[in-house]
Amino acid sequence: MARSDVQLMLGVKEGDSASFDLLLERYRTPVIRFLHRMVRDPAMAEDLAQEVFLRVYRARKQYAPSAKFTTWLFRIATNLALNALRNSRHRGPEVSIEDPADGEEETPLAVPDRAPTIEQRLVERARARQIQRAILALPEKQRVAVLLHKYHELDYDQIARILGCSESALKSLLFRAYEALRVELAPLVGQRV
Repeated sequence: MARSDVQLMLGVKEGDSASFDLLLERYRTPVIRFLHRMVRDPAMAEDLAQEVFLRVYRARKQYAPSAKFTTWLFRIATNLALNALRNSRHRGPEVSIEDPADGEEETPLAVPDRAPTIEQRLVERARARQIQRAILALPEKQRVAVLLHKYHELDYDQIARILGCSESALKSLLFRAYEALRVELAPLVGQRV
C-alpha cells in the first residue's frame, strides 16, 4: 500500500531519505509544470523547483501536518514563482508558455474530434494559444488561482491556503479571473470549424 504524503513527510522529518526521494518523484513533474506555466522559462522553472524541494527538506524538522502536503508544497512554489517574476520584470520571457513543458505534448486544451482535419488541428492549436495568452495576461494572483484550480485541480480550501486568503476571497478572485477570461475569449465561441 502506498504511503500518504503526510506519512512520507513525517518519515523525512525522522531522517528517512527514501521518503524524501518518493515525494520528489511524486511531485517533481507537477511542480515543474506549474512553475513553467508561471514563469514561462523552462530553465528558471527547473531552478525554482529545485529550490522548492530544498526548502521542503530544510523545513522538515518544523513540519506539522496541519494542512495537506500539496497545499504546503504549492504555497512554497507559488511564493518562489511570484518572487522570481517580481525580480525579473525588467526582462521579457525567454520562452513562451505556448511551448510545452518537459514531458508535455503540444496539444490543444480542447479535446479534438476522432479524426480531425489539418485545418481543425490548426484552429484548435490557435485557440489553445489564445487561451494560454489570456491566462498569462491575468494579474499574478488570478493566474495562480486559475492554474491551481484548472490545471492542478486543487480545491478552494487548498488554493486559499496557498494564496494566504479566505475561501470567499479566493472565490471572488476566481470569479474575476474567469469573468476576464470569458470576456477575452468570447470571440472563440463563434469560431468553430
